[in-house]
Amino acid sequence: MKPSHTALWAAPTSSWFPARFEPCGLTQLYGLKYGTLPLVRRTGGLADTVTDSSLENLADGLASGFVFEDSNALSLLRAIRRAFVLWSRPSLWRYVQRQAMNMDFSWQVAANSYRELYQRLM
Repeated sequence: MKPSHTALWAAPTSSWFPARFEPCGLTQLYGLKYGTLPLVRRTGGLADTVTDSSLENLADGLASGFVFEDSNALSLLRAIRRAFVLWSRPSLWRYVQRQAMNMDFSWQVAANSYRELYQRLM
C-alpha cells in the first residue's frame, strides 16, 4: 500500500460499509489492519471478516467492529449509536482496535484451515 493510502486508513476513527451486497471486499480489511474500526452490514465478505462489538464478543476477545443485520436506516443508526457508545470509552475502544489490528487474514491462515479440514475429512 502506498504511504498516502496508509495515512488515509490510519487517520479515521471508523470506516463505514453499509453495503447491501459485498462478495469479498478488501476495504474493511484495511480498516481492521490500521485500527479504523469498520461498521458493516452483515453480508458477504463483510460478515466473514468483521465481528460485532457486542458485550459477549467483547468479553470473549472477538470484537473487531460493528455489524448490523437489516438493510435499513434504523438498523444502521443503531450500529452507529453502538459505535459512539464504545468510542466514548477510550480504553475499550483501544482494546477493540488492538484486537482488529492483530487479526490475521493471511494466506498461511487460510491454507492451514483448508489443510485441517482435509485431514478431518480423510
